[in-house]
Amino acid sequence: MFKNTIWYKSLMGAEKSCLKEDKIKKVHYKFEDGREMVEEYNTDTEVLLRRAWKVKGKLGGEGKWEVEVGDPIPDATPNTETAEIIESQDQPILTRRNTRVNLEWRIRNLPYPLETYSISANNDEKCIIVRTTNKKYFKKLQVPEIARLGQPLEQANIQSTHQFNTLIIMYKKPQQLLDMDKEWFEELKKVKPIKDVPNDCKAQ
Repeated sequence: MFKNTIWYKSLMGAEKSCLKEDKIKKVHYKFEDGREMVEEYNTDTEVLLRRAWKVKGKLGGEGKWEVEVGDPIPDATPNTETAEIIESQDQPILTRRNTRVNLEWRIRNLPYPLETYSISANNDEKCIIVRTTNKKYFKKLQVPEIARLGQPLEQANIQSTHQFNTLIIMYKKPQQLLDMDKEWFEELKKVKPIKDVPNDCKAQ
């Protein structure tokens, strides 16, 4: 049962605050071990749009946010020179999404047809391994949601499609994760939104 997992207990024990902007609910967690996490939910669909972890700066600075689910958090001070270089790269770009029923990965800039890819659940390494028969691409996709529940990855839950040079990999959420998603969204309704928004929260 998900309520017995270390993950669920740590969520329950975390200090939580939240903001609501239009149809987005942002929740900030401060865990007992000092770690910080931010989640964003669509209040209509109850789907998690983003989950990011605060990573401490190497020199004890403010640190950055590392995105686990959702689009990268825009840098407050983008360097225009490097931004242009990044845009022009043809390197594969990986993003993580969530839907109500699936965990989803999108890998852009992969031009090969669907039959080129081998996508396999690897429980020894607790990840999904993506490789191409032409040996042009290899990637290990972490699935922290399943690992936190202590469940094995099931090959039968993996589906994939390929369109517009993008490989889309979907992992069907097991019942335990669906139950936890639903239960946790109900739990978050108890967290009252903050009226006065501190400046540092707006930036997240």
